[in-house]
Amino acid sequence: MTRVKVCGITREADREAVVAAGADAVGFIVDVDVDTPREIDAERARELVAGVPPFVTSVLVTMPATVQDALALQAEVGADAIQAHGTLGPAYLGGLRARADVPVIAAVGPDANLPAYADAADALLVDSIDEQGGGGTGETQDWERTAELVADLDVPVILAGGLTPENVRTAVETVDPFAVDTASGVEESGGVKDHDAVEQFVARATGRVGA
Repeated sequence: MTRVKVCGITREADREAVVAAGADAVGFIVDVDVDTPREIDAERARELVAGVPPFVTSVLVTMPATVQDALALQAEVGADAIQAHGTLGPAYLGGLRARADVPVIAAVGPDANLPAYADAADALLVDSIDEQGGGGTGETQDWERTAELVADLDVPVILAGGLTPENVRTAVETVDPFAVDTASGVEESGGVKDHDAVEQFVARATGRVGA
């Protein structure tokens, strides 16, 4: 069954709604080079991470300038995994993976060298990225092309980019990813989740209800 991550959590109420809906992971965006209403500071992220229950994965989503920056931020936030967007190449991601005590997720666009990033990380998140390498664009990608690009990779593939309750089932059936990731696709306003949309997204992504 496809797993689900809901990203850009800024409030306790949204964290609880995501967990109650059955999501497998929750993402907290800290220290990124893009303008987003979903970004929170490290202290706030640590508070929210502390309330994530066992068996749900908390993910630090960041754009580190260096491996050491990523390690220091992870030590401060205390998440279960690090999702690095755009700023570290495969060699540096491999260094981060070797030094981190949590799994490392490489978040890149479909035009990146996916095999190289897959070799350097524990999982690969394929997103619709902007010029700065950040996600959260709300734009979908060519899912059939993405399916071809990731078919032979040996790491879990997470599909992101413009996913909503209305289209996630089609995306899952086309790409067959390990997991899907959404942020703006389940919001009522920037940084505030629509709890009904979260519930519908999880149900449709996992196949509990139809599209």
